Amino acid sequence: MKSNVTEIATDVYRISTFHPDYGIQLNQFLIKDDEPFLMHTGLKKMFPVTFEAVASIIDPAKLRWIGFSHFESDECGALNEWLGIAPNAQAVCSFVGTIVMVNDFADRPARPLNNDEVLEIGRRRLRFLATPHVPHAWDAGLYFEENEKTLLCSDLFFHPGDPEPLTESDVVGRAKAAIIEGLSTPLANDMPYTPYTDSTLRRLAALEPRTLAVMHGSSFRGDGRTAILDLAGVIKEILSDKRE
Repeated sequence: MKSNVTEIATDVYRISTFHPDYGIQLNQFLIKDDEPFLMHTGLKKMFPVTFEAVASIIDPAKLRWIGFSHFESDECGALNEWLGIAPNAQAVCSFVGTIVMVNDFADRPARPLNNDEVLEIGRRRLRFLATPHVPHAWDAGLYFEENEKTLLCSDLFFHPGDPEPLTESDVVGRAKAAIIEGLSTPLANDMPYTPYTDSTLRRLAALEPRTLAVMHGSSFRGDGRTAILDLAGVIKEILSDKRE
C-alpha cells in the first residue's frame, strides 16, 4: 500500500491511499504553512504509509495541528501516532468531540473550536464550521481555508474506487451514483433531510469554495457553490423517495 501526493491548491496537498479491502480511497490533506495542518489522520494501521507521504512534503515532527470532522477511525484513528512523532502537535475539533470522546482517546488534550472560530496557521486562515450530523455524527465539523477557498469537506461527495486526484467534471453525479448503487448513504445512520440539514448545506455553499477536498474520491475544482447545492438536491430527493 502506498500513498499518492497531489497539490490540489497552493500548498494544499492531497495524500491518497487506495484501500483494496474497502474499495475506496482514504484521503488526508496537508496544508503547508508556519504551523502545518493535517486534515484526517487516516487509519491507525495506515500510519506508516501516511507518514511517508507527509515526510515527502514537510518534516512530520513539525506538524502543529491535526483536524478531523468527527470521531471515526479513518478521521482520527492514527491521532496518537501523529502526536507521538510531533511534540507540538495538537488535535482540533468541535467542543462536543473534545469533551465526549477525543480527550479520553488522545494522548494529549485537544483544542476545542467554537462554530465560526478561525485558526490562523501562518498565512492561512482555517474557519471551523460546526455541522452536527453533516456529513456524520453529532460532533461533526468542517474546515474552510479562506485564502484559497478550499473546503475540507470530509465524507460529503463520497464516491468509491481509485479515481483521479482532482477533477473538474461532475463530482455530484459520482456521489449520486454511489448512493443509487448502494455503495454510500445520503447521510449517516439514515438521518432525515431536515431544515437544519438544508441550512447547513446552504451555509457551506455560500462560502463559494473553489476546491472541494473530498475524503473518499477525487477532489473537485470549480464552482463549489453549485456543486454543494446540487448535492443537497440529490440527498433531499433520495431521502424523500425513501419515505414514500
